[in-house]
Amino acid sequence: MIIFCAPSGTGKTTIIKTILPYFPEISFSVSATSRHPREGEQYGKDYYFLSTEEFEKKIDNDEFIEWEEVYSGNYYGTLRSELNRIWADKKQVIFDVDVLGGINIKKQYPSNSLAIFFMPPSLDSLRKRLEGRGTETHESIQKRIDRASYEMGFSDQFDKIIVNDNLEKAIKDTKRIIAEFLEIRSHEK
Repeated sequence: MIIFCAPSGTGKTTIIKTILPYFPEISFSVSATSRHPREGEQYGKDYYFLSTEEFEKKIDNDEFIEWEEVYSGNYYGTLRSELNRIWADKKQVIFDVDVLGGINIKKQYPSNSLAIFFMPPSLDSLRKRLEGRGTETHESIQKRIDRASYEMGFSDQFDKIIVNDNLEKAIKDTKRIIAEFLEIRSHEK
């Protein structure tokens, strides 16, 4: 399992989309969320969009390997059925999850996982990236900056930290780290 975590706006989704074609043995784990889809997002490709009631029912039924209420009323989590789907295809799993979810997965699968934390160069640069998206209000950006500051405090609990101050370098470093991890895992089998 490869776990990608980062504060919102750090570039991890771009990095994932760029590196996936290089690793056919890896499949992306689609997370579930109770938030509304953003423009262009598709059910089952970007997220499994659930109502808050559906999400809470799945929590009660222990259908998640990890979940969190990231923002008030907005749940995110990884369904057990998603892992089973990927493993049935004989693939490795790559996660794009929030920081606490990533730590939770790492604790459950310590010897079978690689946890990578993507760090923004600074909170100011992160703010500029979020403002550049044009999809957020000033208040929601400030919430994300506050959350990013909190999440960065957990970076020492990850196997690798990549500062995304140069996207090409971050992609190159990520590809190298994953290739090394997959090589080690293949020798352990």
